[in-house]
Amino acid sequence: MQVIVLAAGRGTRMRPLTENVPKPMLPVGSVPMVERVAEAAVDAGAERLVFVVGYEQASVREHFGSRYEGVPVTHVEQDALLGTADAARAAADHVDGQFAVLNGDNVYDAESLGRLFDSGPGIGASRVDTPSNYGVLRTRGDAVEGIVEKPSDPPSDLVNAGAYVFPADATALLDVSKSERGEFELTDVVNRVIDDRAVSFVEFDRWSDIGRPWELLEATATELERQPRRLDGSVHREATVSGNVVVEPGASVKRGVTIEGPVRIGAGSTVGPNAYLRGATYLGADVRVGSGVEIKNSVLMAGTAVPHLSYVGDSVLGRDVNLGAGTNVANLRHDREPVKHTVKGDRVSTGRRKFGAVIGDGARTGINTSLDPGVTVSAGATTLPGERVSRDK
Repeated sequence: MQVIVLAAGRGTRMRPLTENVPKPMLPVGSVPMVERVAEAAVDAGAERLVFVVGYEQASVREHFGSRYEGVPVTHVEQDALLGTADAARAAADHVDGQFAVLNGDNVYDAESLGRLFDSGPGIGASRVDTPSNYGVLRTRGDAVEGIVEKPSDPPSDLVNAGAYVFPADATALLDVSKSERGEFELTDVVNRVIDDRAVSFVEFDRWSDIGRPWELLEATATELERQPRRLDGSVHREATVSGNVVVEPGASVKRGVTIEGPVRIGAGSTVGPNAYLRGATYLGADVRVGSGVEIKNSVLMAGTAVPHLSYVGDSVLGRDVNLGAGTNVANLRHDREPVKHTVKGDRVSTGRRKFGAVIGDGARTGINTSLDPGVTVSAGATTLPGERVSRDK
């Protein structure tokens, strides 16, 4: 199977985490989310990978090179980001015969992808609690009759998982009209294929759509739960490590540290002394968590430092962030209402009672800074000593 992976978008709903990196290169567990897509595709039988790149494309090109796991890799630039159908059209000259298209910011399981590859033409699907947030499939038996985008009255709880297998002649159908959003939509291509022939659906066993920061936390938790315990780095004999924990080679866990998995500590990172990691927590490469620090259910990306006497809960910290001593992230609403977070300028519900801060690359906090639940700290921003951040900064 030839597989087109869409990895060109700006990821505006993930800002400020995507100010300097494309969304598909954000980490889910130990690797970028787009690598999880590529890994699943290769395990499912992909014979060629074609990455459609655009925004901050160098990181994708450098990460994959010309081969991945023995499979040839091609990179195709989408000149203007005009939608998913336009992205697939940019790659059309690089596929011959039946082909698949996968979103680079979703996470799929290889077994389900394999069933989809074998069933084409077909659509990957998943059942969700809030189908009105997605493209919903209209089905009859095992056949798909159409896709309805974000309907107020969904015909089912079965939604489009952003994975498609197209027949060879579908490249001629990629030239669709712009949608109401002003983009060329791949779902319009799917509907044209449905008009011409039978299209089946494959319900995925595991699927994550990672569009907003709290969904990155959820996908990370799923991946960390699945990792095998492995302590390859240095773990002090007076540290306590329990549960599903990975300490990568070159990482160091010092005296008095308590770790309750699932937790992953990246290569070159140091933890402690007397720190506490719990929940589903991922520390990227070269992260520093110092004395008296507690990290709970959070993602700290490469090069970030939380050196002294701080608390970070249910939060996502970008690369090279530094939290001054005594920085505390509030992550709980006592009125039991869901925490709200700013997405593309609007305050939206995360659906979570507990959610902390989203902090962009290179941000710095002064000592004794307090961050309220749901705040955003922009890339490169700073706070003053003792400052309380109650609105996005």
